[in-house]
Amino acid sequence: MTYLQSSYIETNLNFLNKNTLLFDLDGTLVDSVPDLAFAVNQSLVELGLAPFSQDVIRGWVGNGADILIQRALSGNAKISTDLDNTLKERALALFYQVYESHSCIETRLYPNVLETLTALKERGYSLAIITNKPERFIAPIINGLALNGLFELIIGGDTLAKRKPDPLPLNYACQQLSTNVEQCVMIGDSKNDILAAKAANMESIALTYGYNYGENIANYQPELVIDDFADLLSTLI
Repeated sequence: MTYLQSSYIETNLNFLNKNTLLFDLDGTLVDSVPDLAFAVNQSLVELGLAPFSQDVIRGWVGNGADILIQRALSGNAKISTDLDNTLKERALALFYQVYESHSCIETRLYPNVLETLTALKERGYSLAIITNKPERFIAPIINGLALNGLFELIIGGDTLAKRKPDPLPLNYACQQLSTNVEQCVMIGDSKNDILAAKAANMESIALTYGYNYGENIANYQPELVIDDFADLLSTLI
């Protein structure tokens, strides 16, 4: 069921006067967990550690590769405070090595994503990606899933000095696309997306199907929560 914040009903009907849409990638546009889980488990096995199920790793995704690996080494979403730095560095290097050649093998678009993005582009919206995924892993997914040419700007987790939930990537996108926060909407699946939008004083739309660590995304009070990516077409005019 779609969740609407009361202030949205009163003042933000259909997100009027927007010209730029900022999208998260993992958990919003694509389900990348199968490939991420493969790379995580290959790294753990190489280190002589036990692998985890894909469902368990799914709950650790959303804060970038470094945090993902630390959670895997901890065996928990809560990172251990006594992780060995050398082990962390070795595990992350192994992860990057595997993921470099396995970033778009089983990764898939969520339903209605390509059609909806294409329609939004045709309506004249500027589209951008703001993700915490390292920049070098983004292009293989964009190319592999035929999203080429849709986005005017792509910002990875290591593109700038700070990443979501910091507002820097959102503000930077506004500057690069010659727009302002009032004309933008941040669209994502996790609290990092919503918190970044709030920190930038930008409106946000949350999706219920992504990676939000088992929390209800509505708890972070985006302006709108939707279940289907295609609902953006009736929301954005």
